[in-house]
Amino acid sequence: MKHFTGFLSCNIVSLLFIFSAALDTISKDSPIKDGHTIVSAGGNFELGFFSPGNSKNRYIGIWYKNLPQGREVVWVANRVYPLNDTSGVLMVSDKGIVLFNGIEDVIWSSNLSTSLRNPVAQLLDTGNLVLKDVNDLNPKNYAWQSFDYPGSTLLPGMKLGLNLVTGHYWTLSSWKSSDDPSPGEYVDHLDTSGYPQFSLWEGPVIKFNSGIWNGRRFVGGPNLKPNPYYTFEFVNNDKEIYYKYELINASLPTRVVMSPAGLIQRFLWIERNQNWFLYSTGQMDNCDSYAMCGQFSRCNINDSPPCDCLRGFQPKYQQGWDAADWSGGCVRRTPLKCGTSDKFLKYSNMKLPDARHSWFDKSIGLEECQRLCLKNCSCTAYSNLDVRDGGSGCLLWFNELVDIREYAELDQDLYVRMAASELGSGHMGKTRKAIIAVISTVSAIILLGFLSWFAMQRKKRERGEREGKEDMELPLFDLMTISAATNNFSSDNIIGEGGFGSVYRGNLSTGPKIAVKKLSKHSRQGLEELKNEIVLISKLQHRNLVRLLGCCLEGEERMLIYEYMPNNSLDFFIFDESRKGQLSWENRFQIAMGISRGLLYLHQDSRLRIIHRDLKTSNILLDSELNPKISDFGLARIIGGDQNEARTKRVIGTYGYMSPEYAVDGKFSVKSDIFSLGVLLLEIVSGRKNRTFCHPDHHHNLVGHAWLLWNEGKALELIDECLKESFVESQVLRCIHVGLLCVQRSTVDRPTMASVVFMLSREEVAAPQPKEPGFFIARSTTETDDSNEKRCLSDNVLTLTILEPR
Repeated sequence: MKHFTGFLSCNIVSLLFIFSAALDTISKDSPIKDGHTIVSAGGNFELGFFSPGNSKNRYIGIWYKNLPQGREVVWVANRVYPLNDTSGVLMVSDKGIVLFNGIEDVIWSSNLSTSLRNPVAQLLDTGNLVLKDVNDLNPKNYAWQSFDYPGSTLLPGMKLGLNLVTGHYWTLSSWKSSDDPSPGEYVDHLDTSGYPQFSLWEGPVIKFNSGIWNGRRFVGGPNLKPNPYYTFEFVNNDKEIYYKYELINASLPTRVVMSPAGLIQRFLWIERNQNWFLYSTGQMDNCDSYAMCGQFSRCNINDSPPCDCLRGFQPKYQQGWDAADWSGGCVRRTPLKCGTSDKFLKYSNMKLPDARHSWFDKSIGLEECQRLCLKNCSCTAYSNLDVRDGGSGCLLWFNELVDIREYAELDQDLYVRMAASELGSGHMGKTRKAIIAVISTVSAIILLGFLSWFAMQRKKRERGEREGKEDMELPLFDLMTISAATNNFSSDNIIGEGGFGSVYRGNLSTGPKIAVKKLSKHSRQGLEELKNEIVLISKLQHRNLVRLLGCCLEGEERMLIYEYMPNNSLDFFIFDESRKGQLSWENRFQIAMGISRGLLYLHQDSRLRIIHRDLKTSNILLDSELNPKISDFGLARIIGGDQNEARTKRVIGTYGYMSPEYAVDGKFSVKSDIFSLGVLLLEIVSGRKNRTFCHPDHHHNLVGHAWLLWNEGKALELIDECLKESFVESQVLRCIHVGLLCVQRSTVDRPTMASVVFMLSREEVAAPQPKEPGFFIARSTTETDDSNEKRCLSDNVLTLTILEPR
């Protein structure tokens, strides 16, 4: 009996071993039917039949096993030929892996080109389905593998590129939709017509270009950097050209997916949050749209407009260029002479042009590269192939240069060919021109100084009643009319107060209601700010900017007359417990969009490029239909079209909305306004003031609190309690995401207004991950005491000549 028990135990163990070994394989004797699956040995992946989204069609696919966030399919066998019922059978035969329907028609096959004695299909823990001989453990002998036929997902270990020996391409192609895995409009594959690069195509049109591999990364993907999650490599030899990545930690899954909308996105699995996290995206902003600025131009997303001709070039179609149609690109001002007299201008931190019409040599250096370019009349630019160890290799471009963009952190130089006259003619010529320029400049300064002095003396004599009326393109109201309209400036008609004075509601005798901003004699905001507002706002017209009807400059009175906003300001609602419920999430989202469009107009689309400098909730007025209108341009400044930032010794603004570089160093730019907008977005979502926000678990302001919640995967906890019944989750998360991008510490990291509007209005657009916000420093308890709370409640503390950041 004892021997029988031992014999039985051994047989049971053997059977269990055979059964467990079969869990990840399909053989001639063990096919799988619909409803059954196989699982890789380590439990990472599962293969079986599935129906995507709302479709009723059946497909064979591979997906992650034991992840709670739905079935993330990473590979589909029969993408083009689905089953329309559950009769499918997947088996291994002499033809390889074959999918049959209920009447034994072949729906899909791996098309085995070699014969195996005892073939089996095994699902590996990498997600790779391989066809091999049952006893062969050498990966080089696989007869077929799914990794050679990627779908919309690139897994660790998969190759993307070209096998030069067989001519086989490894490509990514999007699904048509979330319900249909058949190949969609977008395909990402290696282009070898010049130096190898990856291009994303929508049908016959290129939508995105990775740029060449420069030894460290693709020049069109600066966010591809060494990191703790995965390694990556680009192999280019006489047998293969491909890109692939591998996991550093197998317990942290990552995948690259091409969405049905053509976005290339990398996701990381966050175990703590039990969710996929969007780590990066290939197309970061509008400048990643292929050749957006046309030929011989460069794109910089931090500029407005983003497109700019290279030096020595001018818009081909000036009228279209001025109307934001940059597709025509630029042309040379001075033709090349085709000889050694031509010069090269160096551009740094550049994504190199499309390399389809290029020539390369890995063995020569930059000097020889320049000589070769000068000898060829069609050569327009050159660069190193590899930037490591001081640079090596030569890459030449011919004819037009397209798809160039500028990055802040990309170690890549481009040398563009130009006529010598565009750069000056020799050292002596430069010296003479410099001397002449200095003499001319000094003479001009002296002359202008005298002229300015005489002009100032003349203005002092003629000022009188004309003071304050310069540059005004507005109707003038007389004091009697405004006094009658406001019932002699009755206190009952006061609808707002601030550092400038009071705002009165009024009715003109002609009918329309008005709002009268009356400068107080004791105002901290003086005549200069009032005149500034008149000059600026009289030149602006946009549905999301308050309309200035006129002004009154009579005697010592200084007043501005606006259209009346019956719904007061944004802070009147969202910061008041009894009124905040009157603004539904739909109202708040439309307000956020309106503010963003108004700010985009100021930064980019108006005839003046304007920085508001005091964007806050109390300066957002609401009309009868709750449409937002940006107001109070007293602190606004005009900057030149080619000017990125300015500096002031007099820091003016409102605590809680000022960007770090402005509050600390007095530097302001369009990115200062974008910081303020980010604070506004977070306040709109939460119904809390950034400055006076208090949390029992930490001493951060609202921005810091939002950043902490975002990193913990709890961003929705930021939402205002009164919105629980009306909010749209995707819109709320998008507003928080964009808000955190806007309040990033570095101005370089903050998006432009064009990008903000684009990201808010298009949910399918992948936004980059935000970095740490400005002022992310926990306040001490003494900074959040009652006295400080009372002080912070004033949103109109404007003049901060000496500011100590907290």
